[in-house]
Amino acid sequence: MDNVLITGGAGYVGTRLTPQLLAAGHRVTVYDTMYYGCYLEPAPGLRIIEADIRDTETFRDACRGADAVIHLACISNDPSFELDEDLSRSINYDCFEPMVVAAKKEGVRRFIYASSSSVYGVSDAPSVTEEHPLVPLTLYNKYKGLCEPLLFRHQSKEFVCVTIRPATICGYSPRMRLDLSVNILTNHAVNKGAITVFGGEQLRPNLHIQDMVDLYALLLTLPDELIAGETFNAGYQNHSIMEIAGIVRRVVQEEFPDKSALDIVTTPTNDIRSYHINSDKIAARLGFRAKHGIEDAVHELCGAFKAGKLPESLTNQRYFNVATLKATRAA
Repeated sequence: MDNVLITGGAGYVGTRLTPQLLAAGHRVTVYDTMYYGCYLEPAPGLRIIEADIRDTETFRDACRGADAVIHLACISNDPSFELDEDLSRSINYDCFEPMVVAAKKEGVRRFIYASSSSVYGVSDAPSVTEEHPLVPLTLYNKYKGLCEPLLFRHQSKEFVCVTIRPATICGYSPRMRLDLSVNILTNHAVNKGAITVFGGEQLRPNLHIQDMVDLYALLLTLPDELIAGETFNAGYQNHSIMEIAGIVRRVVQEEFPDKSALDIVTTPTNDIRSYHINSDKIAARLGFRAKHGIEDAVHELCGAFKAGKLPESLTNQRYFNVATLKATRAA
């Protein structure tokens, strides 16, 4: 898998994944609309294509010579999806199978699809495995799940397909997102002096961005028979939002001793997604076990704040997908 094409490669996960793959000796093509800008530095072996995944012909041309596709591109999170449901469906679902077909026709040998553990919706099961029914609560969750069988329709010996259902990602990235649970709470703790919790009892699985990147890198090296036609949960710590807030408060107080009085304020929410995912399958089958926890993500974010890497973190739209998409549409 020497040549890798990453859709959405300039995004939150992509901007940490791309340099790591380059450092490992891969040649990488980043295929991205650049809705959120590009924070990738020029590097040997890196090709950047500013294009839309709905442009199937351009995507097919980009796949020429690629050994693997890692498909990260999408309108990410429920509020962003709901800004324009027709546009979001066209990006997250309508163009998906044409992309898969185009990649297969161009000789791509492996297609890695980033689905989401949010496809499980609400579950009171003590441990949600990959066999759990999909009960999506929103269109974003629904279309993430509907793409999975479309991918596996094209699974073959020559075209290996695998789906990952990641937990909510946390931690620092050059294309930073401060609209994800751990990142939101840390930003508020450091820069507002209080932590606002929406709801609090919902269970949310979490995964450090470095573990997410390491998993995608691993999937490029594994034998076909271990991953062909398979779906894997990828999570680490399952905590309630209130428990996450407690972890954030403790770590921020360690990093910033002057913030000894950090209040946790609760407010109602209509986001009732709650589930406890089980990641035993990916550990047993692939040997993948996360190594970084929520505490590591908060320490990392505190370091970024101290280093001045996240200026205007409460107001700059670049950190928030909904605000950026609204501005893009207005322009």
